[in-house]
Amino acid sequence: MNRQNEIRRSRPFDDRAFLLLVVVVTVAFGWVIAPFFSSVFWATVLAILFMPLHRRLMAATARRSSLSALATLVVILVIVIVPTGFVSAALVQEAASLVARVKSGELDFAAQYQELLKALPPWIQDYATRFGMTDLSSIRNRVSEGLLGMSQVAMGHVLNVGQNTFAFLLQLGVMLYVLFFLLRDGTALVRRIRAAVPLREDLLHDLMNRFATAIRATVKGNIAVALVQGALGGLIFWFLGVEAPVLWGTLMALLSLLPAIGAGLVWGPVALYFLATGSVWQGVLLAGYGVLVIGLVDNILRPILVGKDTKMPDYVVLITTLGGLAVFGLVGFVAGPVIAALFIAVWEVVASFRTDPRETARGTGTPPK
Repeated sequence: MNRQNEIRRSRPFDDRAFLLLVVVVTVAFGWVIAPFFSSVFWATVLAILFMPLHRRLMAATARRSSLSALATLVVILVIVIVPTGFVSAALVQEAASLVARVKSGELDFAAQYQELLKALPPWIQDYATRFGMTDLSSIRNRVSEGLLGMSQVAMGHVLNVGQNTFAFLLQLGVMLYVLFFLLRDGTALVRRIRAAVPLREDLLHDLMNRFATAIRATVKGNIAVALVQGALGGLIFWFLGVEAPVLWGTLMALLSLLPAIGAGLVWGPVALYFLATGSVWQGVLLAGYGVLVIGLVDNILRPILVGKDTKMPDYVVLITTLGGLAVFGLVGFVAGPVIAALFIAVWEVVASFRTDPRETARGTGTPPK
């Protein structure tokens, strides 16, 4: 006890050598866990999302933290991980089937393109001819080359997943293992972090709250809405008999993550194709469904799912989602907007210090003028 008091009085953060040791050890720790970054990241995200459920189960199980954490983990497996596995398997199977049909000639996109051109008004056909968009042999070659490249990439991913099944299962196991302990010991861990980080208590509390809010808003307000839009889009494609509805629904879900782009990039051209080729009722139904159902999901569900949580401008979400995807891969869909939210939060604190003399006084220990 006396030794701890001596350490506190000596103010170890004033010692540059000790501060250097803290930085080196922290970097080394990050380097060690870097191979499992995605597992730890998704475990943290799921722990934050399902912590309210864990607290309710804690109350129902007489504060048995291990039992409530295990029950929460089972719920996550049932409603998140297992359905994701089934959808992924269906997506791989549907993509492989579509590629096989294209390579066998059963699906000829060039012929469908020619049919679409014939159905367009003459002035549009003139523009297409002027820009070389009616040269079917060139278009067929480009389509074939593109499909060949896509098929090679798709099959490469399939083979990669098959060859790295053990690595995938290891990552999944680590995620579930870390998630269990984050649920069970998350509250105590947050207290230790708040005690260790050398920031004012009110600032640290605000930043941690903004971090949790950004996680919930990003997942519930972006990913959940995107999944709903993708499911609705896949459903209408299946009803209209469009090839590979699961594949197109997944593409709509991915595009729905990007504001100002959305699922309309998928269902819009398909609706125009229906209208141009004489399938009027299919085109009208798809266009109306896309605008009135898929398009309104974001406006209706996002306020319900996110509530009054912090919402960043659409252009910030777009840029940070694309940037996060480029830097972190799949993790970037969440990591990018979360980093942006923390960036905005930190600079809001800086702005409050510059505009409120009372905040500046509290931060420097000098009385306001």
